[in-house]
Amino acid sequence: MRNMSYRRINPVWRRWSILLASAGLLALLAGQADAAKFVQEPSASPSGRQEERQQMLGHDQRIILIDAGHGGIDGGTSHGDILEKDITLAISKRLFLLLRSDGFDAILNRSGDYAPSEENRWLRSSSRHLRDLAQRKELAEMLPANVVVSIHINWAPSPSKHGPLVLYRQEGRSFLLARSIQDQLNQIYDINAAPRQGKPFYLLNKITATTVIVEAGFISSPADRSKLCTPHGQEEIAEAIAGGIAAYLMEV
Repeated sequence: MRNMSYRRINPVWRRWSILLASAGLLALLAGQADAAKFVQEPSASPSGRQEERQQMLGHDQRIILIDAGHGGIDGGTSHGDILEKDITLAISKRLFLLLRSDGFDAILNRSGDYAPSEENRWLRSSSRHLRDLAQRKELAEMLPANVVVSIHINWAPSPSKHGPLVLYRQEGRSFLLARSIQDQLNQIYDINAAPRQGKPFYLLNKITATTVIVEAGFISSPADRSKLCTPHGQEEIAEAIAGGIAAYLMEV
């Protein structure tokens, strides 16, 4: 889809939820290198497409929060020893790097195998699940994020059920973003699925920014696992999501 070049990346990933609660947030939003020093600026493409795209989209005014689903004690769905939390983190890291290399103000809310509820700052509840969701929601509001993309993996009783699904709330911009990402994912999975409204989901109901949940494939499907569990497949998925976000921002 895109031909992007990267310089060497520092392998030390920071805990963004801690960083964003500190003065580092201001530096990140201002575009200072110290706030995300492990991400090097990509070299400019010979065609100058990157600079042109940045001017068209106004990247400096659009904060994209990537929500890596689950983490820590919360493994999410699974297949054998394959855990959803590991796949969502791998895809989210790749998506973060792609968006940053394209000049977007992208932020990753989980950079390691831990649950955001472990760093809860907003909700005092005996429910770890509610603390986790509140942490994700309040971080989006605190930034404030313009776009929130929550990465998850699906599961079904039948292994024949497969393919990506993007969920949105009943709101115009969320639908447009979901449709754009779904179209890109459909291409790599060679299917023709439509995004769906996600009525019961906390993040879709509570976050005020344009928000979607991306179910990147079914862990229960052998065909989908060939993408979800390999570096090449994860890169393909991240590329598709990044392409969908960029197409949406050009549309609105």
